[in-house]
Amino acid sequence: MSASTTSLRHDWQVAEIEALFALPFNELLFQAQLIHRENFNPNEVQVSTLLSIKTGACPEDCKYCPQSAHYTTDVDRERLMAVEKVLKEAEAAKQQGASRFCMGAAWRNPKDRDMPYVIEMIKGVKELGLETCMTLGMLSPQQAQALKEAGLDYYNHNLDTSPEFYGEIITTRTYKDRLTTLQNVRDAGMKVCAGGIVGMGESRRDRAGLLVQLANLPQHPESVPVNMLVKVKGTPFAELDDLDPFEFVRTIAVARILMPQSFVRLSAGRETMSDELQALCFMAGANSIFYGERLLTTPNPETNRDLQLFERLGLQPMAHADYSDDVHEAVITDAVNEQQQPARFYEAR
Repeated sequence: MSASTTSLRHDWQVAEIEALFALPFNELLFQAQLIHRENFNPNEVQVSTLLSIKTGACPEDCKYCPQSAHYTTDVDRERLMAVEKVLKEAEAAKQQGASRFCMGAAWRNPKDRDMPYVIEMIKGVKELGLETCMTLGMLSPQQAQALKEAGLDYYNHNLDTSPEFYGEIITTRTYKDRLTTLQNVRDAGMKVCAGGIVGMGESRRDRAGLLVQLANLPQHPESVPVNMLVKVKGTPFAELDDLDPFEFVRTIAVARILMPQSFVRLSAGRETMSDELQALCFMAGANSIFYGERLLTTPNPETNRDLQLFERLGLQPMAHADYSDDVHEAVITDAVNEQQQPARFYEAR
């Protein structure tokens, strides 16, 4: 079974995706790497920094989240950060090599009283020359339009898992609610960042079910974060068994095959991943990471460690991910031209 980027598909079936998961490991990575090279420079990684601009006291009951008010964790409750402090953090992220600055708030949805401050944050970060991304919970069409007019580039809203397993994760928000927010974001003209979390006790079929939901959206998300569960004391998932690392790599590879032109982000959970495991993820098609020592409230590898890993692997941070079509096409062409021999071998099989 193989996949191609000649035409982007939006009609995947769960059984097809399970068949991809079941391929021999080397075959799966080979297919994913070839597709990756058709669409991106394989030695560039888009780098983002994520800042929690409002922490804790979230009314949602997501069983993985230490910010939920339903659970007792070590996360302190903090009010919405001052705009000036956010912009100082954004400037520091830019100096460390980030091209995108992401801001997250532990809300079910933003209140009208919060929107003016959020809009000022977006405008300030844009003035620094960074791409902007926010995750604020559910959005109404009017809120999505306001964020777009402020200059927001990306909005993150994860689906978390398959529709079938979703009820085991959260009861305070429906799957339809999440899809509606994604549609509101898309209708406003913003780019979509949507992925999920693996390692929450779900089955392989559930991982396939998550990816089929993302790949069959009318337009693929521009960014697809794949998170490994970070087990936090005090949450219901604190004692779950670890996911097989090879299964995580398989998830990255299948995401790359299904959504060839999306940035696949190696996201939460990197703190406990070996350099070798991360290298396999890059081989499988991951081409985006979060820099910085924290992802909202959970640990993340230090920036220096990431830079050292990039150097060892011959990778470099992508200068700016928001390509025009012409520039994107040039990058794809250069990447393919550099690797003609493996591509010809694959086509001749």
